[in-house]
Amino acid sequence: MRVFITGGAGFLGSALANRLVREGHTVLVLDDLSAGDPQRLDPRVVFHRGDVRDVPRLWTLLQGVDLVYHLAARVSVPESILYPRIYQDVNVGGTVALLEAMRDAGVRRLVLASSGAVYGDQPVQPVHEDLLPRPRSTYAVTKLAAEHFVLTLGRLWGFEVVVLRIFNAYGPGQPLPVAHAPVTTRFLQQAIEGGTLVIFGDGRQTRDFVYVEDVVEALVAAGRRPDLNGEILNIGSGRETSINELAEMVMRAVGRRVPVVHSPAQDGGVARLCADLRKAEQRLGYRPKVSLEEGLRRMLREDPRFRISG
Repeated sequence: MRVFITGGAGFLGSALANRLVREGHTVLVLDDLSAGDPQRLDPRVVFHRGDVRDVPRLWTLLQGVDLVYHLAARVSVPESILYPRIYQDVNVGGTVALLEAMRDAGVRRLVLASSGAVYGDQPVQPVHEDLLPRPRSTYAVTKLAAEHFVLTLGRLWGFEVVVLRIFNAYGPGQPLPVAHAPVTTRFLQQAIEGGTLVIFGDGRQTRDFVYVEDVVEALVAAGRRPDLNGEILNIGSGRETSINELAEMVMRAVGRRVPVVHSPAQDGGVARLCADLRKAEQRLGYRPKVSLEEGLRRMLREDPRFRISG
C-alpha cells in the first residue's frame, strides 16, 4: 500500500511509519516538527515537513494514497487549558483540512488516533465505548470534536473511517519536554538522576498505560481490516494503575529508592481511567502483550537517555 501519516515523525507516528516501511509499504510522513524528529524515521520513509492545515499541500501529497493515519495533534492537557484556540485550530481545524484534502484527492480510508481522555470522569471502570464522553480538558474536547468530524464526514463523503481511542501510551523514545512531560518518562528520568518523583495530587488517580508496540499493532490492524467502518475502539492495556503504584514500579525497575513529593493536582485530570478492551479484541483481534513492568524495563534497556550512574 501507499500510506500517508500525519504527525509521522512523532513518538507514535514514527514507530508506526517504521513498522509499515519494514513490511514493504510506501510510507509518506507529514510533520511540522513542533514535537517530532525526522531522525526517528527509517531512511526509507519519505518525510515532508509541513502543516496539517495546509490543504493544497495535503492534496498534492495524497495523490495515489490508499490509507491515511491521522496522528498530528497537540497533546498536552495543561497547555491546552492555557491555549485553547491553538488546540482547536490544530486538532480540529487540522482534521477538517485533512478530510477536505482526502475528499478532493480521492482517498477513501482513514484511521484516526483519538484519546481515552475523551471519557473524562465516569461512574464505571473500565470505560467502554458506549459511554457518553465527559471531557474535562480542552485537549479532550478537541479530540472528541475530531472524532465527530471524521465519523460525520465519513458518512457524508463515503470514507471508511476507524477511530482508535488510545490511552496513556509510553515507551522508548517518548519525548521528555521541559514542561508537561509524560509521567512514565519523567519518573524514569527523575529516578535515574537520583532526584525526586513529583506526583500531582494524592497519587491515587489511575491511568491505563499501554506500550508503544501494542499501540502500533492496533494501528496496523485497524488499517488492514475491511469491516471496521464507523467503529470506535479503545486501545490500552486493560490494567488500571495508580500514579503511586507507577512510582513504586519505576523505583523497582531502576533499583533505587528516591524521595516522593506531592504537589497540587493539575486541572483537567480525571480520578480514574482504564480501558475496556472487549470490543477491540472482538472487532480488531487486539490483545496487548507488554505489561507495564516489562515496558519500563525495556525503556531502561533501549532508550539511551536512561543510563543509571552511581
